[in-house]
Amino acid sequence: MIYTIGGIKGGSGKTTVATNLAVMLYLQKRDVLFVDADDQETATDFTHWRNETLPEGAGYTAIQLANNAVRTEILKLKNKYDDIVIDTGGRDTTSQRAALTVSDVYIVPFIPRSFDMWTLEKVVRLIDEMRTANPDLRTYAVLNKTDARGSDNVEAKAFLGETEGSITLVETTLGHRKSFANAASKGLSVVEYKPLDDKAIKEMTDLFNILTKK
Repeated sequence: MIYTIGGIKGGSGKTTVATNLAVMLYLQKRDVLFVDADDQETATDFTHWRNETLPEGAGYTAIQLANNAVRTEILKLKNKYDDIVIDTGGRDTTSQRAALTVSDVYIVPFIPRSFDMWTLEKVVRLIDEMRTANPDLRTYAVLNKTDARGSDNVEAKAFLGETEGSITLVETTLGHRKSFANAASKGLSVVEYKPLDDKAIKEMTDLFNILTKK
C-alpha cells in the first residue's frame, strides 16, 4: 500500500501522522519505505534520531524525493516494499500531486478551531483533480490536536461531513496530547514512548486500523 499524508496548510500534524504510521507498519513486520517529500525535512530529522538512538535503527528505509521524482522513483520502488509512506508539505506542491498519482490512500489532518478548516474547499478541489489520474484513490480527513471538550470538534465534523464523496471523515480523532510531541522528539511512535499514554495509543491505533484496512 502507498500512503500519502498531505494537505494545503502547514502545522496540522502531517508528519506526526506519517511518522506514527511508518513506525507502526514496521512494528507489524512490514517492509516499509518512508519518503520525505517535504522541503522542511522533519521526517528525515525524525529518522536520523531513530537511527542514532535505537539499537535496531529506524526499522524502515528512508529517502528524500521532490517534484516529479516522487512519482517516477516510487513507480520503480513500489514492488520492493510492502508499504510506502509519503510525507508531503503543507502546500499544493508538485511533490504532493506526483505522490497522489501513485497512492492508494491519501490522509489529510485538520485542526478544528483553526484556519485549517478554511482550506477544505481547496483540498477537495485537489482530490477531485487528482482522481482523474488516480480514480481509485481513497481519501480520509482526520481531526488532529483536538480538545477533550467543547463544540469545536462537533462543528468541524459537521463541516467535513458535507464533503462526503470527495473525502471521508474518520470518526477517530487525535487529541492535543503532549505524548505525541514527546514521542516525536525522541524519534519514537506514540506506541513506543514511555510512560505509556493509553488514550494516545488507542487513538493512534484506531486510526491506523482504519487507514490500513483493505
